[in-house]
Amino acid sequence: MKAYVFPGQGAQFTGMGKDLYDNSAVAKELFEKANEVLGFDITKIMFEGSAEDLKQTKVTQPAVFLHSVILAKTLQDFKPEMVAGHSLGEISALVASEVLDFEAGLKLVYKRALAMQDACEANPSTMAAILGLEDEVVENACGEIEGVVVAANYNCPGQLVISGEVEAVNAACEKLKELGAKRALVLPVGGAFHSPLMKPAEEELAKAIEETTFNTPICPVYQNVTTTAVTEPAEIKKNLIAQLTAPVKWTQSVQNMIADGATEFIEVGPGNTLQGLVKKVSREVATSSAQI
Repeated sequence: MKAYVFPGQGAQFTGMGKDLYDNSAVAKELFEKANEVLGFDITKIMFEGSAEDLKQTKVTQPAVFLHSVILAKTLQDFKPEMVAGHSLGEISALVASEVLDFEAGLKLVYKRALAMQDACEANPSTMAAILGLEDEVVENACGEIEGVVVAANYNCPGQLVISGEVEAVNAACEKLKELGAKRALVLPVGGAFHSPLMKPAEEELAKAIEETTFNTPICPVYQNVTTTAVTEPAEIKKNLIAQLTAPVKWTQSVQNMIADGATEFIEVGPGNTLQGLVKKVSREVATSSAQI
């Protein structure tokens, strides 16, 4: 079975999507529609902007979403049997599986980006990648630190990202190094995504999600919060709201997709980060990048 997976923030690069725009009338139309919906020329930033321009959350999230979704819409024989997305990529997966239409998905992504940026500015916070420790060791260590610091992204065995207040994350990094972490590296991100500090963003996004029509997907969606196949629109909504403050359980999602029959993982969007993570979960499955 083919599983299509969609990347999140961090996969962006200068020039992303230009080949799609130049080679597909469908893609060109959708990029121009996106400029109209967002009210600014995001294609110009994607095609010509610097890495710094692309790094702003309000640009990054719609840019990665657009690259992924427009690529999916230009693929021949795009018939996913299961989909999943990493963090932001979950909304791309929902459009690809026809839960959301293109415009509704883009509006939610932009609303999510602005709400997250506001939450980051209101409460200085950060994230750090912890390599080479069991998940349980990291979870327990975070629980012993004063202040807010939690496990945020279960990316693959031996790679877990923590998230929280700056001082608490720094203290957790020191403790985890003492416990034998190969690396404890503070990440260049705007704030503590997938932590309780995103509560104001979750509340804001919840209103927009509740007002958006969600359809039954054409295939099961493996959501970050539950890690299991979901097909019920009301449940998909609930999980998408919870996702901003809950951890991204990518390792567990991939394990469940494999258990349910996935033999090939196709990454749809910029970069190849997810292929690397999938390979660290299982060497047995095939991985590739979607190509038009």
